[in-house]
Amino acid sequence: MATTKALPHWDMTPIYPSLESPQFAQAFSSLLTALSELVALFDICAIRSEPHVTPSDEPTEISTTTPPPLPLLPTFETVLTRYNSVLDTARTVGAYISCFVTTDSRDTLAQAKMSELQQAQIRLSQLGIRFVAWIGSLDIETLIAQSPLAQEHAHMLRQAKVQATHLMSPDEEALAAELHVIGGSAWTKLHGTLTSQLLVTLETLEGTQTFPMSVARNLAFDPDRALRRRAYEAELIGWHQSAVPLAAALNSIKGEVNTITRRQRWDSPLDASLFSNSIDRQTLAVMMSVARASFPHFRRYLRAKAHMLGLERLAWYDLFSPLGNDEFVWEFDEAAQFIVEQFHTYSPRLANFAARAFREHWIDAEPRPGKRDGAYCISLRDDVSRVFANYKPTFPGVSTLAHELGHAYHNLNLSTRTALQKRLPMTLAETASTFCETIIRQAALRYASQREQMSILEASLQGSCQIVVDISSRFLFELRVFERRQQRELSIEELNEIMLEAQNETYGDALDPQALHPYMWAMKPHYYSADRSFYNYPYMFGLLFGLGLYARYRQDPESFKRGYDDLLTSTGLADAATLAARFGIDLHAESFWQASLDLIGTDIDLFEALSRS
Repeated sequence: MATTKALPHWDMTPIYPSLESPQFAQAFSSLLTALSELVALFDICAIRSEPHVTPSDEPTEISTTTPPPLPLLPTFETVLTRYNSVLDTARTVGAYISCFVTTDSRDTLAQAKMSELQQAQIRLSQLGIRFVAWIGSLDIETLIAQSPLAQEHAHMLRQAKVQATHLMSPDEEALAAELHVIGGSAWTKLHGTLTSQLLVTLETLEGTQTFPMSVARNLAFDPDRALRRRAYEAELIGWHQSAVPLAAALNSIKGEVNTITRRQRWDSPLDASLFSNSIDRQTLAVMMSVARASFPHFRRYLRAKAHMLGLERLAWYDLFSPLGNDEFVWEFDEAAQFIVEQFHTYSPRLANFAARAFREHWIDAEPRPGKRDGAYCISLRDDVSRVFANYKPTFPGVSTLAHELGHAYHNLNLSTRTALQKRLPMTLAETASTFCETIIRQAALRYASQREQMSILEASLQGSCQIVVDISSRFLFELRVFERRQQRELSIEELNEIMLEAQNETYGDALDPQALHPYMWAMKPHYYSADRSFYNYPYMFGLLFGLGLYARYRQDPESFKRGYDDLLTSTGLADAATLAARFGIDLHAESFWQASLDLIGTDIDLFEALSRS
């Protein structure tokens, strides 16, 4: 479904006028200078894994000459402050460049700057490893007791203490960081560049046309089933034709992660992922078990949708089909107004923030050649973010905007924290986005006619089905690929087979087994990150945790509001279980996860009832 108005592009000029501007050049140069100075500081202060002296309050100065041994406490505070500052600058410069790369992968200047930045990021990554190893050698509990700055970073320090036990030797870690740029990171870049420039050809009413893959994938939301099917078939052909380099990329990334995690003495890539996401295996096992038990309910939803479409059961290309040709069109401006108004029902602060994002052109909404598919939010500096979307004038498009603005609101609440305090586990990074998305859905249902309610419920259940059922299939796929990749590379046919196996296990008989998506592994960029393996189950955690928080909000709105922003501000300061306990949530209890899924089950019941009428 096409929008009738031009969609906005984001405005990057408040950060720097352009990639060619003197201001950007100065910022890039300043980053390199600050990085070199930080390297010198690390060398002077012997920031490595040797033992250090006992914390002391004696003053010290950092000089460029070889100094006598430094008292630990002032050294720690100097190093931490300077390290945070460089990380902040690197985040702004890197995010700025990334915004150009993801909106136009053919931008050769942006690609060149990103490549240049990667060389600096190698050095920064190596410093990070040295910092973790150094922290691992310290008595951090004594440090936390003596230093207010250390106390503010207590969670990070304790995490680093554990992480230090999983480091390779300094030389091995330094070599791995250098090789990552021409290894895993290069394969990630290949996937992003290739898929953003991939074109597919299909027949439309206007004749044979060629579309970017992102535009063709958006046709999955078109009311014309024949067009959806042709777009799906064209998409599969496109992925098939590109499968050789993409399979090579996937095999290489998973092979690298297997090798590094084994050398770092993790039991598996999953264990490393759980640590970085601040949850334990018991939490994951309970959540996934309750999710599996909910699959029959999601199949009820899929069968009800098939019934409404006059089908025996859905094909893959029907998953995002609208329910009828007269679905309400949500123009972008109308979506913006609705989001701001409904955010105001929660708090003026949230509403004013969203209004600012629209007013100051933070959002890039138009699908176009060279632009990657999907949606994300990226923090630039202080409380300023940018939202990347491929907007569709349907309620799912509105919901996605609200979701990404929730991430931006989370960034707002984190803006007073240091760079190291802002490092969030993915499990908690979805908290505000899910909460904001739920506000919009509940509001839309309140004001909708019965027919509109059906459309809104269907859009919501689409998303929930993706995050519970499809995410489960993606998790199973990645788990099995990691296991099999330990023996050898996997062929395209094997990758397709594993993906179809996972989809059959999760969707069951609710989908036509002859019309699934064997190349979902090629499409999903989340598989192509050597830095973030298992970029899937945290989304399910985020949805169900966010729904659980929303249930707490409805029980006692004023009490919830007093603690919610503080929770968002603290998401880098404690693990998920500790933060959940603030709202009386036990992450090991099946009842919590079941209560969140029951909210979705209530929507499925209503959807079924409306489908019969």
